[in-house]
Amino acid sequence: MAVLAAFREKSPEAFRTISEVATELDMPQHVLRFWESRFAQVKPVKRAGGRRYYRPEDVDLLRGIRTLLYREGFTIKGAQKVLREKGLRHVAELGRMAAGSPPAPLPAEAVAEMPRTRATLTVVETVAEEERDLAASLAHQERVNLEILLAELVRLKARLRAARAPHAA
Repeated sequence: MAVLAAFREKSPEAFRTISEVATELDMPQHVLRFWESRFAQVKPVKRAGGRRYYRPEDVDLLRGIRTLLYREGFTIKGAQKVLREKGLRHVAELGRMAAGSPPAPLPAEAVAEMPRTRATLTVVETVAEEERDLAASLAHQERVNLEILLAELVRLKARLRAARAPHAA
């Protein structure tokens, strides 16, 4: 929490540490380091001792990559292709849009009172479909994360049993 508070207290133009960026993007630092190896466009400034400092445009780019991978469901290769074809600015703009708060959903009664034109129905159906897709994508990502965690726990349990085996005899 203190890191996030420090992030918000800084000037928008200030550089950020990897821990501040990881907190802001709600992801582990090792993922940011991994992305740095997979996306040549991610180039934080490195000081003595290898400490990384991210510029505001770096944070926007990382947030855009996060959006492509986690919200849009792209693979790393797919996100790399988007960066190649649509450019750094496009992905950074996705990140800036993701940083903004989403518009509040319309109350059900407001939707019910809308004139029932074909265009209105199409928009309402599209929004509902996008919300379902997002929920499914998040549910899928959560399931994948839990499966990875379970596999790691099973592996650690086996190591623990193996370590205890000589002592049991």
